[in-house]
Amino acid sequence: MTAGDWSVPETEVMDAVDEGLDEQNAVLATVVAVEGSAYRRPGAKMVVVDDGNGVGSITAGCLEDEVLTLAAEVLDVGEPRIKQFDLTGDDDVWGLGVGCNGVIDILLEPLDDRYRPVVDAYQRGEDTAVLTVLTSDNSRLDVGDRALGFSTATSDDPDLRFETTEWPEWVIEEVSPTAELLISRDKSDSVALERNGETVEVFVDSVTAPPELIVFGSGHDVAPVASLAKQVDFRVTVASFRGGAAEGDRFPAADRVVSTSPAATRETLAFDENTYAVVMTHNFIDDRIVLEELLETPLEYIGLMGPRKRFEEMQEEFHEEGRTFGERELERVYTPAGLDLGGGTPFHIAQSIVAELTAIHHDRDPKHLKEREGTIHRRVEIDS
Repeated sequence: MTAGDWSVPETEVMDAVDEGLDEQNAVLATVVAVEGSAYRRPGAKMVVVDDGNGVGSITAGCLEDEVLTLAAEVLDVGEPRIKQFDLTGDDDVWGLGVGCNGVIDILLEPLDDRYRPVVDAYQRGEDTAVLTVLTSDNSRLDVGDRALGFSTATSDDPDLRFETTEWPEWVIEEVSPTAELLISRDKSDSVALERNGETVEVFVDSVTAPPELIVFGSGHDVAPVASLAKQVDFRVTVASFRGGAAEGDRFPAADRVVSTSPAATRETLAFDENTYAVVMTHNFIDDRIVLEELLETPLEYIGLMGPRKRFEEMQEEFHEEGRTFGERELERVYTPAGLDLGGGTPFHIAQSIVAELTAIHHDRDPKHLKEREGTIHRRVEIDS
């Protein structure tokens, strides 16, 4: 596989899943367990088609070629397989000199129509908890059997509705609280269940819809923001207030480009808790109007380009018109938008903004990793 296929955003991995389902010629490789350190955590995916090409990353590149070989075998046999890779030893593994220093379990399974509802939900912007049997001594469950839980509420408090008639009721009953916890944290993990002497190990894969980013503006500095945001799995909309600038080829990374007016923002676009906005029109009046519109939505992040003094002047004009900002509203407005990274080029500025968006989305307080105590990737403690 090429470096480009390895480093694609997760949205492109799901596109590859969709194509593999259409062709019925692909294997889905998923990290289902990690003991110790690893580049990717449970839930990381790679799609392998029958021509030997892979899309997506499950490690830093040290196991992908090995997985390509295993995937070909799985596709020939037509049955799922779990492979464990122990990278903890001091010896050179497969001559690769890898240093992940962890034990990684990878599930390889032929893609079939049972996964179609997951892709459909993802494309609709809905979350799904995918349950897959890893081990079982229950006569009704085999390795690779799957049940799907669809989120019917918010991501912070998901209420999963499971659609299956084949699984024992006690398994669904036992795994549901863990699945709801994991999907609310956008994490995946394996859980061991036991009742009346029967044991079942289930992998709970949180397939969550990508966050939406709406960038308001049509200047040259919009394209770098759209490009970097797309690379880190935002679905990107560019909203232009200048109809002539609402052309897709000006912003090739954007999923869509729309033409609207500041006062019609809420009429033209949809907003929910998984949506973020960056306002960079560089027009004081347009910014004022669209900011007021956005404050009437459930957005938790409204990035406003420009110096702090500009926003203070904006507040003064609002105040003269009888509009004041409450503390909760001010908490949602990030201006100047971005983190203090020091660069000044258009891509440095875009990097600063997208880094801030990523931290907010993952509920992180940005800091140097060397200052972080514990693991790099946040874990979710679950009861087995």
